[in-house]
Formats: sequence, structure tokens, C-alpha cells
Amino acid sequence: MRVVVALGGNALDGKTRQGVYAAQVRNALAASRQILEIVKAGHQVVLTHGNGPQVGNLALQQELSAADVPPQPLHVLDSMTQGQIGYLLQREIGNALKECSIARPVVSVVTQVLVDAKDGAFGDPTKPIGPFYDQGTAKRLAKERGYVIRRVKPRGARAFRRVVPSPEPIGIVEAGAISTLVRSGAIVVASGGGGVPVVPDRRGRLRGVDAVVDKDLAAEKLAEAVDADALLILTDVEKVKLSYGKPGERGIDRMTATEARRHAGEGHFPAGSMGPKVLACVRFVERGGALGVIASFRKGAEALEGGSGTRITADPTPREKGRKEPG
Repeated sequence: MRVVVALGGNALDGKTRQGVYAAQVRNALAASRQILEIVKAGHQVVLTHGNGPQVGNLALQQELSAADVPPQPLHVLDSMTQGQIGYLLQREIGNALKECSIARPVVSVVTQVLVDAKDGAFGDPTKPIGPFYDQGTAKRLAKERGYVIRRVKPRGARAFRRVVPSPEPIGIVEAGAISTLVRSGAIVVASGGGGVPVVPDRRGRLRGVDAVVDKDLAAEKLAEAVDADALLILTDVEKVKLSYGKPGERGIDRMTATEARRHAGEGHFPAGSMGPKVLACVRFVERGGALGVIASFRKGAEALEGGSGTRITADPTPREKGRKEPG
């Protein structure tokens, strides 16, 4: 199968989430081993990743050095972290392939993602980024830099964070180039962190906007763009769960798109965590993809073969009932 694999940014930053280079290298190496197992199983891989911890750290660096170096807009930080993480992944995956005598180029593409300038998210920023602030610092940054700041913790001295819009992804600007690379046999790292959000003007010229596109929803658009068979979202839990953290909690082995939407409507998948992952898989299979899988970062290859994770498929037609699913 052709598989789009989506890694969370936290998976690369480690448990401390402090952005230590050595830790990011170790985690990129762990990711490369998972990708290697998927490649050795005969699948073609397109890789994407989150960048939440990395872009947050970079934003903090910008603030701390603002007196000496002009700070860059958020969309530029998005592109910088795409390059940072893409470099680590392509290097470590390339090393892993070489150790197994697999001749396969690995390429990372700084990717732009189209969004709608009229998306309602621009009028209601909700995505927290960067460090936590005390109230005084929050007010100062709101005045000096125009940040939208909101309280994100109910108590504590540092309970405020900057929030930015999180618009819906419409399409991948570099879709044609990425598809060409994929057809050439390359392993492509693309659309990192949800991509750099851009909007066209009346003449079709693109400009970056300060926003964060959900990386799982952007991964679904990437999967469409490269005509993938499967969308594999790797996270820190082994399965999607119903009644998470409550009495009666249970893992789900498989769902149809309709079942997933029903569970989501019942409130089982929080918007800030599992919700976008389930929605991305549902959209993918509803738009023609064969299989969506949500699984543990450590069990990606196993999950593709049906031995772990939660599998999401389209609703079967009467003829398709009983037909064996891919993988």
C-alpha cells in the first residue's frame, strides 16, 4: 500500500518536551525504525509530522531575543520547524535504509497549505502556542505585539498563552511536486506541522498567515493528494478509546466512518486530542481512501497489518459486506 504516516510533534520532542537536540535525534531514530519496518513490509511511505513543541520553543526564542534580533511571523516559524524536523527525519531514515542496503532517497519538502481567508477560525483563535505567561506579561504582549491571549489554566500564576487561528486545510500547494517524488520511489517528508498556512490574493499570489493548521487534518489532505491507500496516525496511545478516563473505558479495534461520527457526536473524542485524528481518518475513507489507522508510535508496522491500533473504514455497501479489508 501507499501509506501516509503522521507523527506527532511530541513524539519527536520526548517526554520532557524541552527541545533538547540529543533527545530529538534519539526520537527521530526511533521513528526511522518504525518507517523502516513499514518499508520492509513492502509499503510505500509518505511521512508527515507535528511541530507543536518545536514551534513553541522557537516562538519563545524569538521573544527572548527580540531586543537584538527582529522576531519573525508565525508562518515563518512554521517553515523553519518544517526544515528542522524534516532534516532530522530524512537523515535518520536515510541512515536506517542504508544499514539495510535499501537504496531509497529520502526528501523533505517545505510545504504550503491553502486555507480560506474567510474561515471562521480567524475570528475566533483557539490554538495555544508558545510558553505560558503571567497576567502582566500577557497584557504587555497583547499590547506590544497584538497577540490574542487567553487563560488556558483555571488557576496558577502562569495561566495564560497566546492563541492563534486554526483554519481548515483546503489543499496542498506542492501536491504535484510531492506526487512526482513519490512516483519516483522517494520517501517524502511533507506538510510538517500542518504545513505553512497561505491564502491567495485576487491575482493568485500567496501570502502566509499567522495560524496553525491541524497536522492530522492536513495529513488527510496530503493522503488525498498522493492517492494513498492508507492513512496511519501514530500517537501515544495504542487504540482509540470510548469513555476515556471514565468508568467503562474501552479500546476500539475497528469502526466504520458512520460509527466513528456517532461516537464523536456523543463526546467520546475530545477536540484537543483524539477528535482531529478520528476526523482525519473518517474524511480519508469517506473520500475514497481504503483504510485509516490510529495506533501507538511504537507499533506502526504492526498496526498496518491489523495486529494493533484502531482501524477505520468506509461504510460497506451491500456488495462489499464480508469483503476483506486491505492490510
